[in-house]
Amino acid sequence: MNSLTTSGLNTDLAELPNLIGARLGPTEWVEATQEQVNCFAELTGDRNFLHVDPERARSTPFGGTIAHGFLSLSMLAPVVQLLRVDDATMSVNYGLDKVRFPAPLRVGARWRSAAQIIDVVEIDGGVQATVVASAEIEGSTRPAVVAECLIRFYA
Repeated sequence: MNSLTTSGLNTDLAELPNLIGARLGPTEWVEATQEQVNCFAELTGDRNFLHVDPERARSTPFGGTIAHGFLSLSMLAPVVQLLRVDDATMSVNYGLDKVRFPAPLRVGARWRSAAQIIDVVEIDGGVQATVVASAEIEGSTRPAVVAECLIRFYA
């Protein structure tokens, strides 16, 4: 049985194929902070000045620091987690297809994510859902990131 709740979409393995076209989110608006960007830089070792030096980054076309592309990509996790398959014993992120970064996510900007289920196929032991997710930037016509997320749900 499918049920759309304020926190997401609950379904089961048998009904998941019937949800192609269903939308997830959007999530709440969240501000991209310099602290988040700095923490990501430390974790990954990517300390490019565009991300961690606000003064120097001010002179670039971005006008200030921006989030790493891979940090923007990780911001899709909250919306993908809105799809819950109640009778699955586990779910895993299997991979990504067609990842794009159409616009920079500037520090201080607000973003939210949304997604749509575009495909569901049977796999050995369960099903794989393809979900197109994006992180919208408040006031921008282009998202920070768009990706096809492959999620596997096992019986």
